[in-house]
Amino acid sequence: MNPIIKEISTFRKQLHQAPEISGEEKYTSRKIKSYFETLSPDEIVEGLGEHGLAIVFNGDEKGPSTLFRAELDALPITENNNFAYKSNTPGVAHSCGHDGHMAILCGIGLTLSKQRPKKGRVILLFQPAEETGMGAKEVIDSPNYKKIIPDFAFALHNLPGYTLGEVVLKKGAFTAASKGMIIALKGRTSHAAHPEDAISPANAICQLISALQELPNQVSGFSLVTIIHAQLGEVAFGTTPGEAKVMATLRTFDNDIMTNLTDNACTISRRIAADQGLECSISFTEEFQVVENEMKAGELVNEAVDNLGLQKRQATEPFRWSEDFGVLSATTKSYLFGLGSGVNHPQLHENSYDFPDELLPIGVDIFRTIIQRLNH
Repeated sequence: MNPIIKEISTFRKQLHQAPEISGEEKYTSRKIKSYFETLSPDEIVEGLGEHGLAIVFNGDEKGPSTLFRAELDALPITENNNFAYKSNTPGVAHSCGHDGHMAILCGIGLTLSKQRPKKGRVILLFQPAEETGMGAKEVIDSPNYKKIIPDFAFALHNLPGYTLGEVVLKKGAFTAASKGMIIALKGRTSHAAHPEDAISPANAICQLISALQELPNQVSGFSLVTIIHAQLGEVAFGTTPGEAKVMATLRTFDNDIMTNLTDNACTISRRIAADQGLECSISFTEEFQVVENEMKAGELVNEAVDNLGLQKRQATEPFRWSEDFGVLSATTKSYLFGLGSGVNHPQLHENSYDFPDELLPIGVDIFRTIIQRLNH
């Protein structure tokens, strides 16, 4: 095995053993910083969101700033594996492969420590809180982000269900926009013996669930509304409920369609509440933009894949899951692509998932080839 790949494979397993959920990646961030301090980069930029950091390698000549991103966070999932490096953190696991994505950037760091870019600079961004959709925005909103504003940004994500090592490319939208919608209804409680004295949200919650699920039929283009939770009152057989809550995930392949879908969902929710004499409050969480791949960045990835002789395919439609790389794709020339993890590999977010080490050299080679093209 290539010494670089052997080293980052070992490091990936160390990261896998100590996962941290979104917003709590303090140890992971420290471990990444310690790893790169031994490689003597030109700069380590911290304070990018709560725990984000960027590693910078400078060239001697003027040129583009090329950024590669990996995610620091894991998931609140109990791992169902028995290998020696399984998670040591109860109820938390790297079930999305972010440990592998980090290891690939570490491999790039190893190569850059031996051969700096000739021109411009290469930035390795380790971003927190991807899973909640908050991390990329926190990074960009951080004062220190001005130190690393890129001309190009690239990222990859492993994809179970595709041939191991196959590169999955997509023009335009790569992943969906999504957001969590929380609708709180408030009426008035009463004794269960006198429901006529209450303003119960029971009818409203039924109408709301039905109306929200019908919304995609009223919106042009792909959209999806998934009811994920509903609660009416409390378990109290002597009480007519006065409060209810409905939670749904909205999903589209276009940011403008998301705006339209959101407006319609809010309008319907408020109308149903008003018809039933209820107060209605609406909030949103875990908001993701569409990852929109840019043409020039895409040409660079496609050229690298062809030069390396890798198997590839063009996806015909965006993936329905979301990725907060969309925040970066809205601000710079960027490209997100997939690496097949195996046709029968456990799916992302499954408790038996583990990142395939066979993808490490492929990811390193693609990113290294892009650096050769842009920064040498």
